[in-house]
Amino acid sequence: MSGDAARVADATGNWVDTIAPPWSRPYLRLSRLDRPIGSWLLLMPCWWSAALAAGVTGHIGQLPLILALFFLGAFAMRGAGCTWNDITDRDLDARVERTRSRPIPAGQVSVPQAAVFLVAQALIGLVVLLQFNRFAVITGIASLAIVAVYPFMKRITWWPQVVLGLAFSWGALMGFAVTLGRIDATALLLYAGSIAWVIGYDTIYAHQDAEDDALIGVKSTARLFGARTDRALVIFYGLAVVLIGAALALAGAGFPAWIGLVAFAAHLVWQMRRLEISDPALCLRLFKSNRDAGLLLFTGLLVDAVMRAG
Repeated sequence: MSGDAARVADATGNWVDTIAPPWSRPYLRLSRLDRPIGSWLLLMPCWWSAALAAGVTGHIGQLPLILALFFLGAFAMRGAGCTWNDITDRDLDARVERTRSRPIPAGQVSVPQAAVFLVAQALIGLVVLLQFNRFAVITGIASLAIVAVYPFMKRITWWPQVVLGLAFSWGALMGFAVTLGRIDATALLLYAGSIAWVIGYDTIYAHQDAEDDALIGVKSTARLFGARTDRALVIFYGLAVVLIGAALALAGAGFPAWIGLVAFAAHLVWQMRRLEISDPALCLRLFKSNRDAGLLLFTGLLVDAVMRAG
């Protein structure tokens, strides 16, 4: 199979396609290192909670290490989650234009090989997790139940994005578990706000596959909302801002955190104004832009933590 033929349909021309050793490319694609946006979106709630918890304690000495460990853990566990998703969805992926060139349905990696790779990535994530306190370790392991069931949700509910939100927002709890050794009301509000954010941006993402999903019977909020997606986004993005704002208020956050939240909210408004659900390429661009939205909020939280520590 030629290099071009081995590429995933919606991810071409990246470093995996151009400079990675040919033998490694199917595995790098399984872990989505050719498309790291998912890892960044998994990381954002981790960084938010770490910065907010540091602000609550007034101590930032351990924050750089925590942020670095969260970075490594997010990329490892996103890779493991995607590998698991590709194993469970291999038959569905073969029937969708955008995903039929993924490594398993394309025959580049066997299911047993993918399973071994899944275990290897999970072990990396475990090594990262074991650097934290016992409560954080238990909290992190608890998330695996949600990750395990997520790929099956699109077969049985119109709301698989909710389950994705539960999994992708787990980091909003982890920062408090690591820093404070507990999960309090502030962490739960941040978690709830992040879930609403995930539902919104993954609805945008799911509009890329809405037609194929309808043909093969896969459910999603994109299909559920349809032409009412704009109103649904107002609700879920609005909830995200309100709930995260409630978390900031409860944490006693200062003005930099609020500026970050305003910038985050402005970015979400920009997405909603730009969205055309009939344009898959635009949907993908807007979905990816949520990394920038998350970084805007994180920057405000980080500056606030530094100022409060000073």
